Amino acid sequence: MKNGKVSLSHRRSHSLETELIHGKSLTKKWDFNHHVVPPISSSCTFRLDTAERGAKGFAEFAHHAKGTAVEGPPPIYIYDRFGEPNKDVLEENLAAAEGGQIAVTFSTGMAAISAVLGAVTAGGDEILAHHMLYGCTYSLLTNWYPRYSISTKFIDFKDTAALRHHLGEHTRVVYFETPVNPTLELIDIEEVVRVVKEANKHRPQNRKIYVIIDNTFASPFCQRPIVHGADFAVSSLTKSICGFGTDMGGVVVGPEWSYDKLLLYRKDFGGALAAKSAWPILVYGLPSLPVRMRQQMDTALAVAQFLEKDERIEFVRYPGLPSFPEYELARKQMRDYEGEFAPGGMLYFSLRGKTPKARHDKGEAFINFLAKNAYSITLAVSLGNIRTLVEHPSSMTHSAIPVAEQVHNGIDPGGVRLSIGLEMAQDIIRDLRRALDSL
Repeated sequence: MKNGKVSLSHRRSHSLETELIHGKSLTKKWDFNHHVVPPISSSCTFRLDTAERGAKGFAEFAHHAKGTAVEGPPPIYIYDRFGEPNKDVLEENLAAAEGGQIAVTFSTGMAAISAVLGAVTAGGDEILAHHMLYGCTYSLLTNWYPRYSISTKFIDFKDTAALRHHLGEHTRVVYFETPVNPTLELIDIEEVVRVVKEANKHRPQNRKIYVIIDNTFASPFCQRPIVHGADFAVSSLTKSICGFGTDMGGVVVGPEWSYDKLLLYRKDFGGALAAKSAWPILVYGLPSLPVRMRQQMDTALAVAQFLEKDERIEFVRYPGLPSFPEYELARKQMRDYEGEFAPGGMLYFSLRGKTPKARHDKGEAFINFLAKNAYSITLAVSLGNIRTLVEHPSSMTHSAIPVAEQVHNGIDPGGVRLSIGLEMAQDIIRDLRRALDSL
């Protein structure tokens, strides 16, 4: 302790939720000992006192000695794409939030996914992915990576035998989301990690398979993949961590050895998080994540229970419902910082219909009614917002995936994705009931 402040390393006396508010207030990345709120940086380039200092800054960038990437000397700031105070302090706090050693931020969630995959794969490598992914991730893996001779094989990660069978000599990454977007299907992180660890026993270190998990749907408040054994967690900061729908961003959280690789990737490929976006996520978004998630989870459960009781609904998927197919796994894997069950704020449901087309048409009419008449529900993509957002995954966020493949992998043609905000539960339920009554 110094000047009345406690660093993130002193976690025995303060909860992580408190540290998300106060952060690492004694940091070499920025001296704000006399500020209650970290100051905002708005300069893309930084003054260098001498040519020698500039040369030293370039020489030191992304060349951290082993064991010093986290607690190394104060950085010499040169240019925003290399690093700047707001991003660096945010990264320290994000690493703590996810239970990782380091974090590197990017301009978007997709930039973060591209960076971590780009940092650990090369031509001739294979990515093994769960058969359902966010549409843009699917497009990245199927439209772009084949151009670089990086192939992707899609399988069901809930089938442990199939996972073990498909781990080949060219496999370098096992990649999945949990909960899966948009179906909320859960994958057992520890089971996947166990299978990959068995395979890695027989592989040289430079051919190790890495487990990379997109943790956007859960957020680090509800689930921390690295704590369960994953190598990397990626998230879209735009969603729950920002929370207000004002700023885009992405983050890769992982082991210390990856820090320099990720920094170099950001420098050379671009995609740096803007300082003006890093600041509100640091000051407003991350500190308020726990209180927002608690409210959203309470409301999500009430909404899910309402929908489940309505005979016009075919099914409801919410990890907090006892009827949820992976309910026991959810209770084991989705836990907040105090160890309490934290099933998140996302729902997926479909309206009853005799055929897929009938469900599609009803879902479309339902969403259109909400778009025109609901006050508490907004038709928009994204999620984790303080506003409740509704969308139709099949034709919107997952449209890059062929419809036949969507259906095969669990996306119902009439499926509706609902991201719960901070509105009162009764207001959301009232708007949903009106929409159902309109059909």
